[in-house]
Amino acid sequence: MNLHLALLVVYSVALTAAGLWVSRFVRSSGDFFVAGRQLTAPLLFSTVLAANIGAGTTVGAAGLAYEQGVSAWWWNGAAAIGSLALAFWVGPRLWRLASEHGFYTAGDYLEFRYGAAVRGVIASFIWLGTLAILAAQLIAGAAVLNVVAGISRPAGALIGAAVMTVYFVAGGLLSSAWVNLIQLGVLLTGFLVSIPLLYSSLGGAAAFHAIPNVPDGYWNIMHSSGAGSGWAMVALLTPAFIISPGLLQKVYGAGSARVVRVGVGTQAVAQMLFACIPVFFGIAARAAHIEVDSPNMVLPAVLATELPVLLGALGLAAVFSAEVSTCDAILFMLATSLSKDLYKRFVNPAADDRRLLKVARLAALAGGAGGVVLATQLETIIGALSIFYSLLGVSLFVPVIGGLLTRRAGAPEALASIAAGVATLLAVHAWTGGKGFGIANPNLIGLAAAAAAYAAVMAVRRNQGNISRSTYGEHL
Repeated sequence: MNLHLALLVVYSVALTAAGLWVSRFVRSSGDFFVAGRQLTAPLLFSTVLAANIGAGTTVGAAGLAYEQGVSAWWWNGAAAIGSLALAFWVGPRLWRLASEHGFYTAGDYLEFRYGAAVRGVIASFIWLGTLAILAAQLIAGAAVLNVVAGISRPAGALIGAAVMTVYFVAGGLLSSAWVNLIQLGVLLTGFLVSIPLLYSSLGGAAAFHAIPNVPDGYWNIMHSSGAGSGWAMVALLTPAFIISPGLLQKVYGAGSARVVRVGVGTQAVAQMLFACIPVFFGIAARAAHIEVDSPNMVLPAVLATELPVLLGALGLAAVFSAEVSTCDAILFMLATSLSKDLYKRFVNPAADDRRLLKVARLAALAGGAGGVVLATQLETIIGALSIFYSLLGVSLFVPVIGGLLTRRAGAPEALASIAAGVATLLAVHAWTGGKGFGIANPNLIGLAAAAAAYAAVMAVRRNQGNISRSTYGEHL
């Protein structure tokens, strides 16, 4: 067994053991879903940052930087902008509602605001889209294992899924919050130690300036060649990181509204700084003249081949850490949306706490298995993530934000916005091959359609006298 693989094995065993140890303190569904609403600012900071730094923000962003240059910063930057809005606007307001009314999931809020139908529709979309983002993390983890040990993608995805499923199924948010703290330490240490050594070993600034045959806009951070490039990614990513159910549930676990502002706000700043790291590695791979068959392989390849063995192993552990830490956040969404939003609400409303915990854990196991299957079918990380972020943005953003802004909208407005947003996204994507019309990419057009439908239905109902202020308005 080589050193790279040995370190990954030891690290995976340590993560699993830590998660199982913390799981001893899980006594109720409240501990599993929202960590007893006792997360401190440092724990919230680490669990949100670890969730946000995953396959797309490491392996995916490095692959984009290899191909497109410094404008790949926007993959992380756009997510950080969304986190700022979550920290100082959406998060504290939803935390107060969650604390007052005992919300565990985003679906609890949606039912409180719009009714059971909206909750069921959104939970179904979350399940479909979340399997795609889980597959993206497993693709990245499999790429690491392929580089260090020649393990095939299906086997690598299965190994990664096994590690994160065991400790999450045992302890839920309480386990993942503490394990994320370990993962974040390994991740940042591995990357920050690797950067100066890689920079000097390649020959410093001269080697980067001498990169041949770079495409137009390679050194321009404001460059964008279309919907999935540069600053245009704001339309794809920013809305999703404001209202992602997994992030909202982590916010619900905070000890106070101040913890939300401090924890998530500092996380957003940290992610903006972190955004430079995968960009560096992607450009460094080009400076090292590394040839890859897939952009998924850029980051693992540069760490494994251009650094001393021990440091390369540490860097690869950092990448693996990023993927696994995001996987548990995704399982969190899968487990809670199925157990709380679908099972308890529509299948067995009388389910007790013990039964709910069992269903949540079974849902996480099923989600992990589904992610492995999908990981063997999807080609690229960015492609897999785009499915999730597109669906999430056009279906959930307008109902969540609209519910905070107006007291008058109800289920008809929310359902109309979901239908219009998803239908428009799919139609524009099919018509233009995913490119949209100039700066108006399919996600932006879908969001505009969702907002227009929400406003139009509210106006029609108001004119017909079928609309009144909801009791929710008392809590705004």
